[in-house]
Amino acid sequence: MTTFLDFDALKVGDCRQLTRTITDADIRKFVDLTGDDNPLHLDPKFAHQTAFKDIVVHGMLGASFISTVIGTKLPGPGALWVSQTLDFLLPVRLGDELTVMCTVLKKHDRDRLLELETRIVNQHQQTVLQGQGKVKMLVERAAAAVQPSRAEPSRVAVVTGGAGGIGEAICRRLAHDGYSVVLNYQGSRDRAQRIVEELGNAGGRAFAVQADVSTAQGVEHLLEQAQRQFGPVGVLVNNASPRIHPKALAETDWADIQHHLDVQVKGAFLLSKLCAAEMATQGAGRIVNITSQVTEGTPSLHWTGYAVAKAALAMLSKNLAAELGPRGVTVNCVAPGMTETSLIGDVAEKQQMMIARQTPLRRLAQPDDVAAAVAYLVSDDARHITGHTLDVNGGMVMS
Repeated sequence: MTTFLDFDALKVGDCRQLTRTITDADIRKFVDLTGDDNPLHLDPKFAHQTAFKDIVVHGMLGASFISTVIGTKLPGPGALWVSQTLDFLLPVRLGDELTVMCTVLKKHDRDRLLELETRIVNQHQQTVLQGQGKVKMLVERAAAAVQPSRAEPSRVAVVTGGAGGIGEAICRRLAHDGYSVVLNYQGSRDRAQRIVEELGNAGGRAFAVQADVSTAQGVEHLLEQAQRQFGPVGVLVNNASPRIHPKALAETDWADIQHHLDVQVKGAFLLSKLCAAEMATQGAGRIVNITSQVTEGTPSLHWTGYAVAKAALAMLSKNLAAELGPRGVTVNCVAPGMTETSLIGDVAEKQQMMIARQTPLRRLAQPDDVAAAVAYLVSDDARHITGHTLDVNGGMVMS
């Protein structure tokens, strides 16, 4: 019974070949199959009037034998030819003896992909065709069912803005779920230390690091301390955000917007860039960015800097998800509605009550609601979810 070749057994430099003498019958079959009845390939009189002076074999007839090597020899059964470049260097004549060779140039284990050098030489050892191809090795369905699962992220989680209301809830939930938590804070030292102490007393592992994530130096310091304390980071939650200070356009300076962009977008970009490189070497990682309901529907008046930064963070997340997915790293967003934290301290209590009454679940979000969504997206249950935004708004905005 034909079996799928063991991908792991293939090595760079492996080469397979076949030899085939081109006959008139081969040309006739190719014409019947393709409909390419160009007289250059069939009519000696016509061909004699060209610079070739004799019949020239279809270039793709010779190239088709590359498929024979790929499908039967290297890598053989279960091969899917996905791309090919071809340079036709010399004409092939009737009666030529062609040696068709495929050689492994590179292996991509994660995608089960081979890069091949493809070359055809004639009986005079002249190269008549050369190129490069890519071939994916399929997995037999029965074998796929018993394949080992993909790598899992390290159980070390970095949470920026960990001393805030939502950040604290995320830290507590992840510690409860068995993660070693690195709580990042900017100015709330006493609160950060209290949270870490409480998590430790409850049997968790937590460590606080003061760092300004809007700067490259702050990001490098945060990750250096995280790795020194617990090892490679497998989970990154970008939650840091400046306090909202509502301002009308006439009172808003660009510096107000830039501050939000630096903390929320630049910070997430710098951290994701460094963490993703480490996560890729592990073959797995989870990045969750805390965005907001303000990017959907009618914007909240006077929250321009905050909303612009959240929208940019959401688009950054989609781009990262597309790029990092092949490396085993998922990137998702959690978008809370209005949540009962100090971040909305400047929103009038009456307005908060009105928003709660307009929400189908008749209440504002709690920090624990957001933390639960984050816990799901970093879990193994969400291993096939990326580029997604999970709304936590009680139904206030429905997609």
